[in-house]
Amino acid sequence: MTSSTKNPKAFRAVFFGTPQFAVPCLDALVEIADVAAVVCQPDRPSGRGLELSPPPVKQRAIELGLSVVQPTKLKTGEFAAWLREQNADVGLVVAYGRILPKDVLDAPRLGCVNVHASLLPKLRGAAPITWAVVRGEPETGVTLMQMDEGMDTGAMLEQLTTPITEEETAGDLSEKLSALGALAVRKGLPVYVSGGYTPQEQDHARATLAPILEKKDGQIDFSKSAREVHDHVRGMTPWPGAFTTSRGKTLKVHATRVTDLPAATEKPAPGTIVFADKTRVIVACGERGVELTRVQLEGKKAISASDWFLGRGVAEGDRLG
Repeated sequence: MTSSTKNPKAFRAVFFGTPQFAVPCLDALVEIADVAAVVCQPDRPSGRGLELSPPPVKQRAIELGLSVVQPTKLKTGEFAAWLREQNADVGLVVAYGRILPKDVLDAPRLGCVNVHASLLPKLRGAAPITWAVVRGEPETGVTLMQMDEGMDTGAMLEQLTTPITEEETAGDLSEKLSALGALAVRKGLPVYVSGGYTPQEQDHARATLAPILEKKDGQIDFSKSAREVHDHVRGMTPWPGAFTTSRGKTLKVHATRVTDLPAATEKPAPGTIVFADKTRVIVACGERGVELTRVQLEGKKAISASDWFLGRGVAEGDRLG
């Protein structure tokens, strides 16, 4: 992934993106390129009233005075024809949320480039940030890559790395990687357009997957080690949220910390509340324990674990899950 220091003239680009994560990359692209149009997913119902709400990228594009396109179909050939008419040098894709067919990928002069939120070939797929945290990765980053028809399998142009701290949630990491992605765009896209990169093929044998998240993925398995449970809670925050059951009701777990269990003659069953008072609540795991620091009972607001105890919502000997 060698690069030149040549500063090319401004180039023409089309941006593909939908969620808040992609907004800093759009801002970065506007700084370095002539943005012909912004492509994002259609408005979706949201809130209690289920009113149509524009995605964050659309909102930002309108603020910037950019043209916005929200196609419902990508495989009819019409969208690819429209994209070719934009005479773009490159398409920049950041968390667009849909698979682009080959005629779309090939429409810009230099094809499409993606900002992927992992150090490829690790964590290919829809949810790399969450799974990096859940799996206890010590570091992650962003990869600027050429797009092909595979799932995050294209040749790499640039990688930027950042550590993952032991208390960082997926939400925290997403904000950090969003900013890092914008840096990769500013640094790498002009070099790519000027021909300054030697693309590096991925080592496909080292690839791991980061599948799309479902709500059921948030369920806590206390038979795993305390570190794994803690990483799971961090990784599932803010969505879909880590959860278990307590006294027959769903209990969301917003924050934990790894701790030792109180001295005991017998090893408690995983999920057992082994200590509970107004200072802290500790639950046994397959190895060591986790202190539950912030929880939310079904139909209630999030509270501290000490308030949960003082409200008589939990007691030593209770079994979670």
